[in-house]
Amino acid sequence: MADWNAYYRNEDEEEEQEEGEQSGGDYKITGRDSLVFLVDASKEMFIKGEDGAPSNFDMTMQVVRSVYTSKIISSHRDLVALVFYGTEQSKNPNNTFKHVYVYHDLDEPGAKRVQDADALRGGKGHKLAVEKIGSGETSLGDALWCCANLYSDIKLRLSHKRLMIFTCRDDPHGGDSAKDRQARTKASDLKETGVVIDLMHLMKPGGFDVSLFYRDIVSPLEDESELGLQLDPCNKLDDLQKRVMAKEQKKRALARVNLCLGEGLNVTVGIYATAVTARKPGPIRLYRETNEPVRSKTRTFHTQTGSLLLPSEIKKSQVYGKRQIVMERDEVDSIKKFDDPGLVLIGFKPMEKLKLHHHIRPSVFLYPEEGEMKGSACLFSALLKKCSEKNVFALCRCIARRNYPPRFVALVPQSEKLDEGNVQTRPAGFNGIYLPFADDLRPLDPPSGPVASQTQVDKMKEIVSKLRFKYRSEAFENPVIQKHYRNLEALALDMVDPEDIEDLIMPKADQMNARLGCLADEFTELVYPANYNPESKPAPKRKTADSGGGAEKKPKVEVTDDELKAHVKNGTLGKLTVPVLKEACKQFGIRTTGTKKQDLIDALIAQLGS
Repeated sequence: MADWNAYYRNEDEEEEQEEGEQSGGDYKITGRDSLVFLVDASKEMFIKGEDGAPSNFDMTMQVVRSVYTSKIISSHRDLVALVFYGTEQSKNPNNTFKHVYVYHDLDEPGAKRVQDADALRGGKGHKLAVEKIGSGETSLGDALWCCANLYSDIKLRLSHKRLMIFTCRDDPHGGDSAKDRQARTKASDLKETGVVIDLMHLMKPGGFDVSLFYRDIVSPLEDESELGLQLDPCNKLDDLQKRVMAKEQKKRALARVNLCLGEGLNVTVGIYATAVTARKPGPIRLYRETNEPVRSKTRTFHTQTGSLLLPSEIKKSQVYGKRQIVMERDEVDSIKKFDDPGLVLIGFKPMEKLKLHHHIRPSVFLYPEEGEMKGSACLFSALLKKCSEKNVFALCRCIARRNYPPRFVALVPQSEKLDEGNVQTRPAGFNGIYLPFADDLRPLDPPSGPVASQTQVDKMKEIVSKLRFKYRSEAFENPVIQKHYRNLEALALDMVDPEDIEDLIMPKADQMNARLGCLADEFTELVYPANYNPESKPAPKRKTADSGGGAEKKPKVEVTDDELKAHVKNGTLGKLTVPVLKEACKQFGIRTTGTKKQDLIDALIAQLGS
């Protein structure tokens, strides 16, 4: 019975979706992510920027709406809440806290929430916010207390809890030391329960001084690269969206393994996927009466007795030397196992040895996991620095998870890169490039064709140099997936028409022609014959009979009078084809009212049978 329960565990209960295995062992991250938007509703938030720029409140609502839609698409099981503080009206459980308005409870995002966030945008949204929530006194401590109650009311397992504060006031209580003390206490309580508090501070006249109050409120930096995020305020919508997405985006490791640098010298690293292919979500089967998702179960039965088989009763076999060898599941697992999960350093190679054709699958990113093993970050940083200075890559054997086959990977050093707003655009770490085996490299037999002259090659080089541009993968979106989600969004939000999308993968013909100038015409003259027009369709070839190249016409099939009369007498006209019957009608001068086979037969019988 123990085997049965171990194999079919948790099948009768609602199981939380697993977001991914974290290591080669039994450790898994389960549960849902949660995010609370705590937005300042003071009058300062509604002041518009210079030259008609949107207000801080309007930018915040656009970011909230963007996060709602991205959550619905990428991780609809996550929980999101929207809370306003510093309001005139109060709306929270039992109205315990004044000037705190819970606009959305901590729950899964949906179409209704997106519509609510849309309603608070723009000029109409400003009027609605003033009428519905208003602006009043501020007590950040009460707001944090209310958010703590939202988390405590959730009975689900939460893997990550984050709270984002949007404000343009660096001293929300105006020097009230009692309220400042209360806010610091509640922030400390939240952080002790595992809630990460982030500050998304917005631009205000005179600048935003984080050290004045919020330095003691926000959580400590998860990474040194985030230092710039908490010092410089945002004054543009794009900057605010980048910061929110950088914080909100899940940074979960595909695996956490040890990097063995030598005997007894290990570093714990996390393996991350930096780019994943975007695909349409798979179909979900629904029960036709209740429209609820259907959960499928698989059972194995004996083919002869029909009895339900236990996992311990199922064997695997393989034929060796005309004998069927039966193996237990544990034996199969031990055969597949090469070694424990981990990375083993083999040596170092100069970067010139790494070729472009060695890249056979998407690379992964390695980053130290200080929480798993103390000192990993220091040793990892030293290794990264030396590899960058010497321009070498580390060659390692990699087993990402249990029972995975070993692969050779090249660890290529990557230095950190920041943009103008001190936002990290490229983290420091190693890119793990999976190397091919010898049998992965095969010689090609290219088809033979005409060889271009050196003049033609030089002209094409000029064309290629004119059409070069800096490629960025994020600049090109999949138009099929974009259209798919626009249609879903229009259907869910009751929009008349979906938003138009721009197909960014279509070539920009006008810009290309402007860059090329007359180079395209010159290349055409060099390669193609005179008066060649690639856009014109070739005329269909028609040859006369005298040329001997025309299609041969099928000879006419004629039937003699005696044969035809014999068919009429024997009743076998139906065996003749329609063309033969038509030719017979012409032969006897018979006019038919139709062209069907039976009409032709009836006309011939009426003429020859009389």
